[in-house]
Amino acid sequence: MSVKDLGRGRRSEQFTPPHGFTAGVEGPACDKEGNLYAVNYEREGTIGKVTPEGVSSVFLELPEGSIANGIRFNRAGDMFMADYTRHRIYRYSWQERRLDVLAEEPAMNQPNDIAISSRDVLFASDPNWGDDTGQLWRIDPDGKTTRLEAGMGTTNGIEVSPDDRLLYVNESVQRRIWVYDLSEDGNVSNKRLFHEFPDYGLDGMRCDVEGYLYVTRFGKGTVAIFSPAGDLVEEVQLLGKECTNLTFGGEDGRTVYVTMKDRGNIERFAADRPGRCRRLFGLV
Repeated sequence: MSVKDLGRGRRSEQFTPPHGFTAGVEGPACDKEGNLYAVNYEREGTIGKVTPEGVSSVFLELPEGSIANGIRFNRAGDMFMADYTRHRIYRYSWQERRLDVLAEEPAMNQPNDIAISSRDVLFASDPNWGDDTGQLWRIDPDGKTTRLEAGMGTTNGIEVSPDDRLLYVNESVQRRIWVYDLSEDGNVSNKRLFHEFPDYGLDGMRCDVEGYLYVTRFGKGTVAIFSPAGDLVEEVQLLGKECTNLTFGGEDGRTVYVTMKDRGNIERFAADRPGRCRRLFGLV
């Protein structure tokens, strides 16, 4: 699709009823069976589960005072959640049916979105909304935290490329997407600007299996799709305007689910390629 075709293509449809989730709906991620999880179903501090048929329920209650944002799964299917109020990363073990604190880092502002490599290394954006700054963290599988960069803009969406060689991080208020080279040991280098928007905010990001980057444009109500070379190839129109995050799921991994703050629900649309997160499960 050429630039002149932007805005003329696909549109989303409603997946869950409006206001089943709070305005804090965020962090969508799918398990191996295709169930979708997102934060703050019915009330703050929960993890909601939505079946492939669209039936929603409370899956997990977080400890008192904890509110999650980003969710990711590792190769084994364990769930990781960024708790922005208590500066924690939680891990839910499916085998043990147990919730544990993987990492707790007081130097974090509020861990927000998280990404994961094929080696099960987590990366977390860490915005300070009060002064429009942010940090970038790595969380190793043993829970060790490493600050990779400070003094950034309001870091938010974050994603690893399909070949594990790139790390994308965006800054919501500054409307910039940065890309780093990512080493095997989880260090970043060669930071460069991937794209800068003239308007609207940015939130969650995900890659498909070919490295196309999907970005939610908060306030505009679209998902922008970039080629690996950084070309904006399409913007998918959503029903709501305040899109917070997205993930891939469905039987073939080509359904994109988008969480909507203003509608308190989840929308979906069909993608051309499966999501990278489905490849981590060995499904595509």
